[in-house]
Amino acid sequence: MDRLKNKVIIVTGGSSGLGRASAIAFALEGADVVVADLNEIGAAETVKTIAGSGGRALFIKADVSKANDVEALIKGTVSQFGGLNCALNNAGIEGPAFLIGQYPEDEWDRVISINQKGVMLCMKYEIEQMLTQEGGTIVNISSGAGIRGLPYQSAYSTSKHAIIGLSRTAAVEYAKKGIRINTICPGFIDTGLTRIVLNKKPHLEEKQKKLIPMGRFGREEEVAEAATWLLSDASSFVTGHALIIDGGASA
Repeated sequence: MDRLKNKVIIVTGGSSGLGRASAIAFALEGADVVVADLNEIGAAETVKTIAGSGGRALFIKADVSKANDVEALIKGTVSQFGGLNCALNNAGIEGPAFLIGQYPEDEWDRVISINQKGVMLCMKYEIEQMLTQEGGTIVNISSGAGIRGLPYQSAYSTSKHAIIGLSRTAAVEYAKKGIRINTICPGFIDTGLTRIVLNKKPHLEEKQKKLIPMGRFGREEEVAEAATWLLSDASSFVTGHALIIDGGASA
């Protein structure tokens, strides 16, 4: 299909779930993929899957909340593949469930550091590299929790709202520099982690599906397809957009 042919793409949080599905999809579209994560075993499996399909992929261990790690990630990508054209900033955590009045400060800081600061640091160094080239495209993963309140998950919801604001601001700042920046807001997606939760509480599955007008959960591949389009030249006039993928739940 080659929609991302000759593109070099970084995928943070590429060891599982949406990150892995997207990394594999990008490679099938012709991209060279750098999988960034702290989970070495999962990331290695993603790289192996891509290589098994004839693609090129590289794992670089990185903590997105640390500037030195992110800077090294960009330098390693450029050193290996010669540049950086696209990025999917997907790494993130959910954090524990507490009412806002009881939320532990250290846990709040951890969620914000990874989800919010992590996206900011990734964009900072990705954009720095893209400015030395002919622009680029960035997609940041927010959430359905980034467009509404999510009880007991105030840190997560706050961080995901912030990602949309960061993305829109950066999109405006760099539009004339040839850098497009968009956001994806997935709703309830059927990932491996989702299955673990639902297997423990099977009654929740039908309850959740009733909240979705389409009557089903989204698939990882559907989010990966959206990310592929946003990173490709097919969406060349799209920037500063937050694409909701939730089967109509937010509507």
